[in-house]
Amino acid sequence: MGDVYQDQWYATGKGIPGYSEPDESWEIPGRNLILLTKAAVWGALHGVSSLALGILASNPFSDATPQFFSSLEAALSAALGSCVTVIRPFADLHKSDVVRLGAGLPLELTLSCARPVGGLHCGTCGKCRERIEAFEAAGVDDPTEYVSSKGGQKSGGF
Repeated sequence: MGDVYQDQWYATGKGIPGYSEPDESWEIPGRNLILLTKAAVWGALHGVSSLALGILASNPFSDATPQFFSSLEAALSAALGSCVTVIRPFADLHKSDVVRLGAGLPLELTLSCARPVGGLHCGTCGKCRERIEAFEAAGVDDPTEYVSSKGGQKSGGF
């Protein structure tokens, strides 16, 4: 997608939005369209008609709305000649709800950082902020190891 996205942060890895940047700075135009279209074509070739996507209720982008998904299902079904459904099991949940659901699981093994360092969360990007805030809002201890943080800590438990 470099020919389309060219020098944008999501294509180059340079200029990734920081800890305090607003959600709007994280928009990747067409992200869900691209991901689901490619997956649907692969699915059609391999007998898979249902796709799952972890969209959350707090996702503010136009390609995360119920209308988008119903329109896309119709377009993909028509284009591929078979019924395609997009399952969104977390669509009514916020990140803190998902953290609560996963409490007791090895959440330290999950990665949601946009600029990991040596396989660890950087602690300074907006995605790390979302993660930190979700653990706090859920009232669940954060087992994540962060390389650094806004507060200068070097491990979980913000």
